[in-house]
Amino acid sequence: MTRATAVRAVLAVAVLLVSVYISLTMSPRLGLDLQGGTRIVLQARDTATVEADRETTDRTLEVLRQRIDSLGVSEPTLTRSGEDRIIVELPDVQDPRQAAEVIGRTAQLTFHAVEGPAAEEPDEKPSGSDPTADPSPTADPGSTADPDGLTLSDEQGRALALGPARLSGAGVEDATAGFDAQGGAGWSVSLEFRKDAGQDWKRLTGEAACHPAGDDRRRVAIVLDEKVISSPQVDPSVGCKVGLPSGATQITGSFSADEARDLALLIKGGALPVPVEIVEQRTVGPTLGAAAIDASARAALIGAAATALFITLVYRLFGALAAVALGAYGVISYAALVALGVTLTLPGLAGFVLAIGMAVDANVLVFERAREECAERPKRSLRSALTTGFTKAWSAVADSNATTLIAAGLLFFLGSGPVKGFGVTLAIGVIASMFSALVIARALTEIAASTRFVSDYRSVNGIARPGAVRTWLVRKDPQLFRKPVRWLVVSVALVAVAVAGIVVRGIDLGVEFTGGRLVEYSTSRPVDVETARDTLAAAGFGDAEVTTAGDGDLSVRTGKLDNDGEHALRTALAEEGGETTKVRDELIGPSLGDELRRNALIALGVAVAVQLAYLAVRFRWTFAVASVGAMVHDVILVVGAFAWLGRPVDGIFLAALLTVIGYSVNDSVVVFDRVRELWGANRRTPLDTIARRAVLQTVPRTVNTGMGALFILAALAVLGGDSLADFALALLIGICVGTWSSVFTAVPGAILLERNAKTPPPVPGKRKGKGSARGRQGASRRDPLDNGARV
Repeated sequence: MTRATAVRAVLAVAVLLVSVYISLTMSPRLGLDLQGGTRIVLQARDTATVEADRETTDRTLEVLRQRIDSLGVSEPTLTRSGEDRIIVELPDVQDPRQAAEVIGRTAQLTFHAVEGPAAEEPDEKPSGSDPTADPSPTADPGSTADPDGLTLSDEQGRALALGPARLSGAGVEDATAGFDAQGGAGWSVSLEFRKDAGQDWKRLTGEAACHPAGDDRRRVAIVLDEKVISSPQVDPSVGCKVGLPSGATQITGSFSADEARDLALLIKGGALPVPVEIVEQRTVGPTLGAAAIDASARAALIGAAATALFITLVYRLFGALAAVALGAYGVISYAALVALGVTLTLPGLAGFVLAIGMAVDANVLVFERAREECAERPKRSLRSALTTGFTKAWSAVADSNATTLIAAGLLFFLGSGPVKGFGVTLAIGVIASMFSALVIARALTEIAASTRFVSDYRSVNGIARPGAVRTWLVRKDPQLFRKPVRWLVVSVALVAVAVAGIVVRGIDLGVEFTGGRLVEYSTSRPVDVETARDTLAAAGFGDAEVTTAGDGDLSVRTGKLDNDGEHALRTALAEEGGETTKVRDELIGPSLGDELRRNALIALGVAVAVQLAYLAVRFRWTFAVASVGAMVHDVILVVGAFAWLGRPVDGIFLAALLTVIGYSVNDSVVVFDRVRELWGANRRTPLDTIARRAVLQTVPRTVNTGMGALFILAALAVLGGDSLADFALALLIGICVGTWSSVFTAVPGAILLERNAKTPPPVPGKRKGKGSARGRQGASRRDPLDNGARV
């Protein structure tokens, strides 16, 4: 064992031990879509006097935190997103009506002098108004704008003319609900004022006390959100201009226990500095999250076992060692997710499972390179061939993983919600897979290659002899690119079919991109779609789209629907289906839907531009343009396939599409890396011949890597349920068309571009992006037994 191998082995054991310790002692942080609960996204809105900037949004967040803490929700999470958005996560909350009402109300509490009976109709708010909608400028909780002419009804419905607001809710120190059993006053809310506010209260009650008892002007109106909740007379014992010196008061009225507690909670929480609007609300039942975890775990085990068995059959002993490294990759990547405190979401869980299948890519690249070395020089030692395989495969491994990391970065920075979690897990998976292949698998294979048994029995190690696919291709030697245009015609025809699907069938944009509400229900009695549709139409929900989902569940999609409307809809379904449980609930505001749709297009555009820039730096511009052309070809085909199949296009589909982009470029990079190497060594050989050789040499890698990913995705598609079926389907289609395009779209495109390019062939031993000194150093290396003499 060499020193380098020993260092790799020690490093691998150390990392594995730490990873096992973390996995056994720490628990993963599950997102709401896996543990169940409600996620609400609030948009802070400007008012006539206050701008919704970072500072006011932070103050709003703190007020909301006090309110939510008072609700008794277990471990709520509130974070600011951007300048003016607040994300509220409430674990285990399945009915968000109370939380949404408490969060969304502005709680503008004001105290007014009563100027007497009003001669005109009271200024009432429209009934059924949305408490989360943008309030008028007079409803600015952060101001006490002059409400001259304000006319409101008192508790008995009599119209009162009120003076300007003399005191706001910001002056209230505390608010508690209490029940007066002795006095028989029922439930009331006691308010404690701050020092300065107490003086204002004293002046207000002192002025009211100057009017005779029974006069409306002796009353003080307490107004909450432009509704008089109490208008008590000042006690006759209080003298004119004296006022109540205590600085405390009670709000009395016909309160129930819940009404008194809610009122105290809102007032104690304080007024929001700016009004907020609910632009997104998602609720996931606990059973759905548990089912997704169970399905993903089974898919991971079955897919990983199939992948391990496949690479063992193909590469024998070294394949079995790579399977061991694959298991180590799973432990390391899981431990990294737990140690970094990454919130594991449903797309993130799918990304973790998918990365298992893609983790064999680096091992396959190395083993295929080692096979080539053994075929070219049968007498060289197995260890020497393996070392050369790792050295020559490094460029392709680095470039292919870099393109996948770019896709993961785009998912994180341009995605939203759970899609960000997919980007994080994909990035961690890429890094962990490189460590498992270049450190763990290399240490294991080098130790095995050093033993006499493995070296002597070449049929055992799996790399000393060429594989069946390579042998067949070498024997047939198909002339693939003699007429490259014909392959491009096939690709154009496929794109035309996909575009026809987009035009004829249209793209079924999910509620995430259109706005509206999508709710999935489980009923105790079977209800067919037509019956459910008729039931909802009779209940006033004629525009509801009803489809089946999962095992007999019903999916209902509507336009704008508030929480009370959703409750009424669920009640209507319960009349036919018995006990009706909400499995999943997504509410997206129209403004957020437009924003997400716009961001999705931006993400795709940025992905194309960034991949093009990276490839142009690492390769020739012709190779970069051809690779990006193949990538766009893949995106159109996947979208077109979903259009023809009538499948929804949502945020999870966008995550799959960006992953397809990374995979497509990954495949093209491997092919063009070999083209660059062969062309540099044979500068006078025509490019179509070089390309044919490169494709035939890299096809085994493409097939073997693709099979590993396909095993995982097939398991996800079959076992993952509705939550992951579309994600797996998009990637299955993407991997198939990406494998095709990397050979039959990118390569023919590069050949045609090179015919008109004036750039000379690459220089032997020098690769773009590396210094010439290193190139000379690499070119000067020779076999230790070569003395340099030439004839």
